[in-house]
Amino acid sequence: MRGSLLVAGTTSDAGKSVVVAGICRMLTRRGVRVAPFKAQNMSNNSVVTLDGGEIGRAQALQARACGLEPSVRFNPVLLKPGSDRRSQLVVQGRAVGTVGAEDYLHHRHELRAVVAAELDALRADFDVVICEGAGSPAEINLRATDLANMGLAHAARLPVILVGDIDRGGVLAHLFGTLAILSPADQASISGFVVNKFRGAVELLQPGLDRLTELTGRPVLGVLPYAEDLWIDAEDSLGTLADAPVGRPQPPVGAEWLTVAAIRLPRVSNSTDIEALACEPGVAVRWVSDPSRLVGADLVVVPGSKATVSDLRWLHRTGIAAALRSRAAAGGPILGICGGYQMLGTRIVDHVESGEGAVGGLGVLDMTTEFAESKVLRRSVGYAEGIAVSGYEIHHGRVTRRGDPAWMTIDGAPEGSVRGSIWGTHLHGLLESDDLRRSWLRAVAAAAGRSGFVVAEDVSVARVRAAQLDLLADLIEDHLDVPAIERLLTTGKATDLPTLVTDAIAHPEHMDRRLTLSTWTDGSP
Repeated sequence: MRGSLLVAGTTSDAGKSVVVAGICRMLTRRGVRVAPFKAQNMSNNSVVTLDGGEIGRAQALQARACGLEPSVRFNPVLLKPGSDRRSQLVVQGRAVGTVGAEDYLHHRHELRAVVAAELDALRADFDVVICEGAGSPAEINLRATDLANMGLAHAARLPVILVGDIDRGGVLAHLFGTLAILSPADQASISGFVVNKFRGAVELLQPGLDRLTELTGRPVLGVLPYAEDLWIDAEDSLGTLADAPVGRPQPPVGAEWLTVAAIRLPRVSNSTDIEALACEPGVAVRWVSDPSRLVGADLVVVPGSKATVSDLRWLHRTGIAAALRSRAAAGGPILGICGGYQMLGTRIVDHVESGEGAVGGLGVLDMTTEFAESKVLRRSVGYAEGIAVSGYEIHHGRVTRRGDPAWMTIDGAPEGSVRGSIWGTHLHGLLESDDLRRSWLRAVAAAAGRSGFVVAEDVSVARVRAAQLDLLADLIEDHLDVPAIERLLTTGKATDLPTLVTDAIAHPEHMDRRLTLSTWTDGSP
């Protein structure tokens, strides 16, 4: 089998990432050499690759689904929003500057060449490349600069599967409307539909699916059910809703639960760091954005941020900063990760990200952070309290003064800080080190007075993620038309159904004639 296709979505968070991961895992289990590809991503959830760059977290997960290490090849262009108008531009794993919408127009020709070359190379090296779109292909205001949706499909001659999330409501209109608003040339690339997160009897939905095929000439390739047990790396901030639980909390091993409040910063980055905690039985993790939600929590996590100073000011405006200081004074456990760690310090000097210079931190850890133009990008290994740990670093800030003991030694140098029941580190992914996580949770439970909480001895985050990928592959095999997807890969066609005459869908005034597929394709208007 050799071929490529693009999975697009009617909206952000429609299910593109998980469908790509599921197809990749399904084909890999069949012995096919598969690679994922997302030409352009916009996300603050990123990882460091073996080749020393950074890519979107979803593409790292998809690489794992293929049995591959993350590589900058799989996500050559990454935009990391630092505000509503400006994003850091990362090309082939390296930050090259900060851009707004107008600036980005000047880069489009260069970026298009980078994307095309990378996709061509992947197609030469692998049997199959499964591409993921970005946002929605219906964003026709961006079509001229599109690198990841119909622009990529047209340039690389990729058949497109369009995914819609029925849990949001109106999925049939979303699928039909997305197709209808596209140009005739782009419509020709849409080869089939997938409905995601369906609850209930498919028989009740079937008449609508049949009508969708009649109206568009495209088959519905399957209906993926809502899977209660499925929770994997969120692609962007849409997956980190305030007051929403993380994962599926399992009953505790001991007599008590351990509750975790993760602060939902406006520019939260690498929010997936807390998923390792949610893997533990008896640990209930929830995103919060209100100081009242910190009351009663056994542990508060201040996660990473793409706009550290801006998010620090948000902590003050919301009253969360005062709540954190009170908590620290009372000995309540707090964990700061990357930007969150920097906020817990006494002073931040930032002429790079915010340009505000010296800013006072929360002062619950004794340290100074200074931002540098160059970004630290590295995968790191070391020891914390005698336990082997690993993780990765993505940050501009450097600790220039540390008054508290270091938490660990990473690559031979001190890293992080500890003051009583307050911990901080620049390492993302640290809590995926199973032995360290267990030891640390015991310390957290003791500091929180949860003597009845017992840490499970057999939880492996790597195994949990592998099981999630296998669950995705099972859902694809059980609920999608896999032979049609294979034909789509090898021939560019999902079925032998004729392509819709695009003029018919482009003129809504014809719709009240209730024309059938046969009348549309025999040459009538």
